[in-house]
Amino acid sequence: MDIIQTVAEMQHVTYKQQHHTIGFVPTMGYLHEGHTALIDRARQESDIVIVSIFVNPLQFGPNEDFDRYPRDEQRDIEIAQQHGVDYLFMPTVEEMYNDEPTVQVTVKNRTNVLCGKSRPGHFDGVATVLVKLFHISNATYAYFGLKDAQQVAVVDGLINDFHFTTKIVGVPTVREKDGLAKSSRNVYLSANERQEATQLYTALTNAQQDMIDGEKNPVIIREKIKRYIEMYTSAKIDYVEILTYPALQPIETIDRTVIIAVAVYFSQARLIDNLIVSEKGFIPEQLF
Repeated sequence: MDIIQTVAEMQHVTYKQQHHTIGFVPTMGYLHEGHTALIDRARQESDIVIVSIFVNPLQFGPNEDFDRYPRDEQRDIEIAQQHGVDYLFMPTVEEMYNDEPTVQVTVKNRTNVLCGKSRPGHFDGVATVLVKLFHISNATYAYFGLKDAQQVAVVDGLINDFHFTTKIVGVPTVREKDGLAKSSRNVYLSANERQEATQLYTALTNAQQDMIDGEKNPVIIREKIKRYIEMYTSAKIDYVEILTYPALQPIETIDRTVIIAVAVYFSQARLIDNLIVSEKGFIPEQLF
């Protein structure tokens, strides 16, 4: 595995690999099983695998501490090597943003719902850095986890609007054996909260079953999810939403693919989870 720190060298490498398929996994480091699932998928489907590790300052809001974001460079290198990464791109902030920018991407849709409501400007930062990274990596495929389904929807819009040849690949959420979505925030749960947190996935799968059984009214399904979470957990609900996917628009009757999404607060952690299902309640084989 080669470690590359400059844009020029990374572009030189990708130019030499232009006759091979390139699988690209953009990350902010502190790699965990969610990331390695993306890397493993890229390894299966691509000739060359590039992983970027870059903590992007543009996607941090004024109340989000960029400097305190967890970093463990040596561990990340070891994990990337273990999972067959060919090139690890680790630029500095100065390398990626060496001058006052002339252009910055503004995301107009798919951001004023779900987690985007409380993070204005976040997805502008995500989109801006991905424009850079897609050009630098010359990726054939770019791999993203569906746990952060809103981000995936925004990236889908970015790729379509700017006519990137890169194809987005959404990888299913990695879960614990009891269904809880894997997250670095799970360590902040108390023993009792950790047990309660499994009910989020149960609430989602109950909603999925309602759709399979023929329920088409999103209001009824949302209310059942809320009641279930309130009954079986001590968490405070941030949101429960059913929206079209990937457009993330409200829907009155479920007649197309939707995302069923929840976010809750426990005492020391905010957890998110979702299911993306067809109008009949089944998991689509392909989203994009």
